[in-house]
Amino acid sequence: MSDKEPSSVNTPPLGDLEIAVMKVLWQAPEQSAKDLHATLGNARGISLNTIQSTLDRLYRKQLLSRTKVAHAFRYRPQVPRQQLIAGLINDLLGRFADDARSSLAAFVDAADQMDERALDELEQVLKARRGEGPSS
Repeated sequence: MSDKEPSSVNTPPLGDLEIAVMKVLWQAPEQSAKDLHATLGNARGISLNTIQSTLDRLYRKQLLSRTKVAHAFRYRPQVPRQQLIAGLINDLLGRFADDARSSLAAFVDAADQMDERALDELEQVLKARRGEGPSS
């Protein structure tokens, strides 16, 4: 897939807990529901069953893969973080495709909320995508 092709990731809507689970798994893949409960469940005051249900939803959404080890599944992300975020952004912008000017203005407004370092990185990525600078 080239840099200019749209993301082919299925990007279903995600809840806060689903996003939290994905973040943990991107940092440390191959975790069981019990592992994730130790990380997220206790801190959020949620049950192991809630973590298991969340993992199952993410698996059905094809965002996680799982392997059975002994009596438990171990989960790992199916898509890289950047690819999922790009898919979510593309889906959102696609909902407003009939008004490209407003979508671009909203993107600029969102970028305005970034710190200087993030804006510098965005500028470098855009230059690299246009072939005007070194790829990062």
